[in-house]
Amino acid sequence: MTDTPQPPPTHDLVGIGFGPSNVALAIGLREQRERAAADPATPPLSGTFLERQTEFGWHRGMLLDDATMQVSFLKDLVTTRNPASDFGFLSYLHAVGRLHDFINHKTLFPLRAEFHDYLAWCADRVGDQVHYGAEAVGVEPVRDEAGRIAGLDVLARTSDGALQRRRGRNVVFAPGLTPRLPEGARLSERVWHNEYLLQRLERLDESADPGSFVVVGAGQSAAECVEHLYRRFPRARVHAVFSRYGYSPSDDSPFANRIFDPEAVDDFYCASAETKADIMGYHRNTNYSVVDPDLIDTLYQAAYQDKVKGAERLRIHNTSRVTDVHEGPGGVTATVEDLASGKHTAVEADYLVYATGYTAADPRDLLGEVAEHVVSDAQGRPAVERDYRLATSDEVTCGIYLQGGTEHTHGISSSLLSNVAVRVGEILDAISARTATSAATAARPAEAAVFGR
Repeated sequence: MTDTPQPPPTHDLVGIGFGPSNVALAIGLREQRERAAADPATPPLSGTFLERQTEFGWHRGMLLDDATMQVSFLKDLVTTRNPASDFGFLSYLHAVGRLHDFINHKTLFPLRAEFHDYLAWCADRVGDQVHYGAEAVGVEPVRDEAGRIAGLDVLARTSDGALQRRRGRNVVFAPGLTPRLPEGARLSERVWHNEYLLQRLERLDESADPGSFVVVGAGQSAAECVEHLYRRFPRARVHAVFSRYGYSPSDDSPFANRIFDPEAVDDFYCASAETKADIMGYHRNTNYSVVDPDLIDTLYQAAYQDKVKGAERLRIHNTSRVTDVHEGPGGVTATVEDLASGKHTAVEADYLVYATGYTAADPRDLLGEVAEHVVSDAQGRPAVERDYRLATSDEVTCGIYLQGGTEHTHGISSSLLSNVAVRVGEILDAISARTATSAATAARPAEAAVFGR
């Protein structure tokens, strides 16, 4: 007689990824359970998270010495949802003994490295909810007696190669962003993406003294790479290549910044497709391919001083693009096309850095057969409900929620920190409501749901 394998424990939610968004969700989950403990009428929610990294990390390759956040510290993981939470950035500063020093600094924008420490501090405090070194590799449906998909099993490959199964009544995807490269580009020991800039630089031989870099891109990360390489390697030439005439300043003026407010999500979600496109067009300069004005001034000053000295260490290739990259044993040769004249110039460099942005992961790639039940819009993108739940066929009764990849439905703030605290509150409210409905349904024997393979 063969024993029937016991199903894994069922959680109210399984989170895929443990970057800032799902760390915020784990905090919200913990606070929800604390409220439930004081209110017997509120059922506590259970959850677990899977993270492929072996420890918390957020864009470690761009934690440059002087890089600051582009978002106010008040838009941390909790404050705009729960100002009384002890998981706020100010609570972190108090815990590490820097609160008064920060106040005296008179800034809303902490160093990026400091904010990373804050995020890690939060992640550590809810670390009992996460499994590190566990990469989600697939999702399988769990059906009830009626054959409906009432839950999902998330399969995760651990660092030792074992396959684990986590079962949830809801799944929350927060897989982060994938580095984007120009068509045909390939990464190598000499061709990098800025996502891993510091790690790549740390791997250089201590005696290495690069003579030249090429940085491709026109946005904040590209400008930060240019400035960092120019300052870190004082004898190196840095070639900045971008298709614009010059770096464009970001718009963080008060009225424009309202595009990141929670109310703006409602406005965007309810707007027509035409209006959505207009809004994105009008306000792209708040976030996309734009640079902090102070950094633009710093780079311009460096370029001007080079001219005064007669040594053009910072070389700006504007209205240009890289059309070909040839890698040899001693470096790379980038063919740079001047878009105005059509002239091609071979630029020799030790290393080339693509600072060309990121792409949001598509959750359907991991959903397997469940993806067949996801509703798509006219452009083939997943349809998403206002509470960030994927729109699905009626056969799916469990919830599949997205943190990221919802820019086409929820607007510019979808992949940014600005709205994360409010967003996780909305997702938890939605899951709580679904849990209460499921509990009421389960109380009626004729409609009871049985989870099974």
